[in-house]
Amino acid sequence: MDLNAVRTFVAVADAGRFREAATELSVTQQAVSKRVAALEKDLGVALFTRTAQGARLTVDGQAFLPHARDLLAAEERAAASVRPGRRPLRVDVVGRRLAPAGLLRDFHRAHPGTRLDLVTLHDAAAALDAVRSGAVDASFRAVTAPGSRLPDGIEATPVLDEPLQLLTGPAHPFADADTIAPAALAGHRIWMPGIVPGTEWAVYYADLAAAFGLTLDVVGPHFGTEPLPDVLAESASLASFVGEGTRVLWPTAYDLRRIPLRHPTPVYPHCLLHRRDNRHPALAALLGHLAPQRPVPDTDVWAPAWSRHWSGTS
Repeated sequence: MDLNAVRTFVAVADAGRFREAATELSVTQQAVSKRVAALEKDLGVALFTRTAQGARLTVDGQAFLPHARDLLAAEERAAASVRPGRRPLRVDVVGRRLAPAGLLRDFHRAHPGTRLDLVTLHDAAAALDAVRSGAVDASFRAVTAPGSRLPDGIEATPVLDEPLQLLTGPAHPFADADTIAPAALAGHRIWMPGIVPGTEWAVYYADLAAAFGLTLDVVGPHFGTEPLPDVLAESASLASFVGEGTRVLWPTAYDLRRIPLRHPTPVYPHCLLHRRDNRHPALAALLGHLAPQRPVPDTDVWAPAWSRHWSGTS
């Protein structure tokens, strides 16, 4: 059904005259007549009775009018759903307790009128496809293979080099340390049950372990970050890595410790993947907000070689 014809029908019904409808629509009276005639032919009924006084709706025209208004309202809603600035900015944050989600919370506090839609896509390939197809506007990711060219039109903007911390229970040998060097963890069991083979964070932690001679234990059931404090609180040998911006909650009685890593400080390089041709005004605002959020890297940091192309760390 031709929505221009439907719009013309409604204009004539409201104006009561073809001439006034033509003026309202900025078309000729002949164009109005042709559109209405085409709609009547499509529906198989007469919608108006032409009289010397104007155009009067037939019984069929009266029955069709509310549905015609509904069609035009649906058209407007459909257009508004994808019109830049009218729909929410859709962003993949990997996990709602991780640093990227915190960055978005900060952004929303600074821009409270911005509508956001958060999703969690655990697979990097799926996230990249979602950005490319427009299913999401942006995705927070660590881009592990700068040698592999990103798809045309996709950009990776560095937004945060997140320092790592060691999470331990009160009985762990390093529980009372103010800071600890990554190399000092060699020979100690670092429990990372959440590492999924093939993910970008699996690549990151494999490179971290190789760089400092660490042993990462990825064996065991993974029930999310919630049970992790339960295990660490009771262990004198287990520790885990967490990002500085990762939210991990535990009862006060657990007395867990978050110990900064220094000399060097390993950082996780978060980038924001987005299409260069995405004109959503909130995406531009988000990129502008994130630019000052990323601190200038300290000279005493470590990041994988593949991240230097994106993050500027060395």
